[in-house]
Amino acid sequence: MNDDLDESTSVVQSDPDDISWTLLDLDELIDTYWNTIAPMMREDGLDPEADRPTHAWLSANGFRGLVYALREYHGRTFGEFWSKDLDLEKQAEGYDWGTGHEPTVDLLETYIESRRERGELSDSSADTLRYRIAKYVRAYRDVNDSGDLLGPVARDSDAPAYEATDAAWAAFDRLDGELAPRTMRRIHEAVDDWYAHLIRRKRAAVNPVAGLEDEYRWSRRVNGTDESPSNPALDPAHVRALYETASTAGERLLVVALCGWGLRSGEVAALHRSQLVLDPPEADVPYVNFEERKNGPGQVSILFGRDAAMDRLAELGERNSWNGYLFPSFRSSSGHRTRQTILSRFDDLAERAGLPDDIAGTKPVPQMARRFWYDAYASTQEAILEEVGEIAAEQGSASAEVVLQEYLSPERRRRLRREYMRERLDEAFGEVST
Repeated sequence: MNDDLDESTSVVQSDPDDISWTLLDLDELIDTYWNTIAPMMREDGLDPEADRPTHAWLSANGFRGLVYALREYHGRTFGEFWSKDLDLEKQAEGYDWGTGHEPTVDLLETYIESRRERGELSDSSADTLRYRIAKYVRAYRDVNDSGDLLGPVARDSDAPAYEATDAAWAAFDRLDGELAPRTMRRIHEAVDDWYAHLIRRKRAAVNPVAGLEDEYRWSRRVNGTDESPSNPALDPAHVRALYETASTAGERLLVVALCGWGLRSGEVAALHRSQLVLDPPEADVPYVNFEERKNGPGQVSILFGRDAAMDRLAELGERNSWNGYLFPSFRSSSGHRTRQTILSRFDDLAERAGLPDDIAGTKPVPQMARRFWYDAYASTQEAILEEVGEIAAEQGSASAEVVLQEYLSPERRRRLRREYMRERLDEAFGEVST
């Protein structure tokens, strides 16, 4: 175990990056689920005893190390860990919509089934749709002290339409203070379609969320500078501005390492040439190798930025005495620059690139670049699950995740992740390099 952790509290962490996943035995991983992952799930409106977190959710929230440790050190998938080790298989059979109002639940399930049968909705897409609508249902219940979402909009309701609208908007006000604009837009689209479905089926007389997009302007905020205060991230336009402004090989590598590789600022400062595998065997991609990392050993694929790394190596290689660090320092006992130096260089570059003074009330910092990478990775996982969901439906499988983990080879999974991730990096950097 990590010497910095007390033995009795070693798995109670506030930051997933501080957990040494590969050093935990199975019992400790179970404790970590309940002590660390479960509270974060509840914050996202999920029930840790009923809602099995997706791989996209785990990755986006910093728990990719758990999936890696389970697979490589304990020989099991997260699904097996969930059902057998956590003993949640029976509890997960039903879906918890966040309300005990049976007529509401019935029409929510009817809507999902209608989309599945008439719209050819895959199982994975159905799970995503449930998740998004349930976020709204739970927020509605919390702010209005009622799980009845039908009564206020029913055709025979005596309540004026504005009351139903006020109640729905209050729920979105709650969510908007917690979630990113991109997520809010997707939730609104799902909820708006559900209410429209009820009107078409003559179960409702009013759609209380119609027109909300014009009020919140989520699309504009996604493409602009406004991000969720709880999880701010640079958007592709910010990344491109940084990369185009970078005028030296060192600055270009800094942007690539933060935004294109998703490294921490401290990891960037300590990068060494021995970690860069730029000419791997045929059919593989370049990568950054970490012998030790906060969440265990790992390799970070270089889907963009090989040329930037080569340029920096060539520049430093011309020096008479170079110690191998990509950001060397001959004054520091470590031989490389400090994390604070990377912060200062990023701050200077952000100012020159014209980034806004604050993003969601926070000054632009390297962590936002890393979160851009995680956002891109999370959307990659969602896209893969949707694609695999179509295969699962054709094969009669109930879960896209089962097909992804059990039927696709590790090489095929890696290839899919790389293809989708390249598309997202291309959007930000404007070109792709391997």
